[in-house]
Amino acid sequence: MKVLLKKILKYYHRLDKPLLMVVSLCAAFSVVLLYSLYATKTGETSANVYITQLISMILGIAVALFIASIDYHSLARLWILYVPAALVLVGLTFTSLGVQRAGADDRAWLNLGFTTIQPSEFLKLSFILSFSYHLHKDAENINHPLHLLFIIIHGAIHVGIVAMQGDYGTAIVFLMMFVVMLFSAGLSIKYIILAIAAAIPGGYLLWNYGLQSLHKKRIMVLLEPGTDPMGLEYQQNLGLAALGSGKIFGKGLFSDDYVEVPEIYNDFIFAHIGQTVGFVGAIIVIVLLAYICIKILNDSRNTMDLMGKLICMGTFAMLFTHCFMNIGMVLKVMPVIGIPLPFFSGGGTALLCMYAAIGLVLNCYAHNEKRYRMFYDYE
Repeated sequence: MKVLLKKILKYYHRLDKPLLMVVSLCAAFSVVLLYSLYATKTGETSANVYITQLISMILGIAVALFIASIDYHSLARLWILYVPAALVLVGLTFTSLGVQRAGADDRAWLNLGFTTIQPSEFLKLSFILSFSYHLHKDAENINHPLHLLFIIIHGAIHVGIVAMQGDYGTAIVFLMMFVVMLFSAGLSIKYIILAIAAAIPGGYLLWNYGLQSLHKKRIMVLLEPGTDPMGLEYQQNLGLAALGSGKIFGKGLFSDDYVEVPEIYNDFIFAHIGQTVGFVGAIIVIVLLAYICIKILNDSRNTMDLMGKLICMGTFAMLFTHCFMNIGMVLKVMPVIGIPLPFFSGGGTALLCMYAAIGLVLNCYAHNEKRYRMFYDYE
């Protein structure tokens, strides 16, 4: 018993506690924000939203701590189990089990009867682990054309299957994770230059043959604001109005004068942050999210090996892309593509998986010495 207690205390001391505390602070505030929407009957928010968020936060902390206790090398080697499982779950969205949320363009949810889940969130975790393992195992050959081809195929499968759902926002997140992790693994500068050169004709082909007319229009209204105020711009205009209505210090958490915005509990939660706690509160939220991203970057520099570094960099890329695109969407400098704000937007699957990703970072931070294991000690 004393030996187990000693190991638990040692594990606790090795945790990146500041990171977990800031993440949980954000998640706790999101519960309060969602409750304020329900209490003031703003939008279409039900009690299930904030209750689900609270339960997901509690489960998420437990999941993060559990994942952090298992050496990430052992987790990565189990890719043969979780990669097919995650891909199958995403594949089921193309069957009768797949559902499309009201107002969404993508068929990216599974109806389990008692609840719905978004399998692409699990696929993000699967990709971070499996791609880190792939790059780690093939680190010496990463710039060999044939090996690089298989690496690109690995990334293309994940980006492609999500894009096929119509979830272009999440596809961009996967693409950014792929690029950041590949660059961090030591990709040669010649391939980076080649990729930049190929981006121009690639963008042309994507615009003319890949994007649907609706997605093109969402981009065009950003370039020509005011052309469709009651259509594609309507939600973003309301979001901007809500964000600015809080002025410097906000209207408070239980005001009777909130601006109603479609999906304000989810994709447009930052607009609700602005109207409840104002400019000052919105800046504090941005600082907290920036701290999480910077802390993960710093942890990536102190990992035991390349795999640990890549896990941290993949998690960083995922969180940063979510933050950048979501806040940009509310500020009307990015198109509306259904990307939630990490740890704030309502959504049980997303919050739980974000916590699991933080658990992977905690894992890399705790197991940054070859002699340390949670359940095995070399000493």
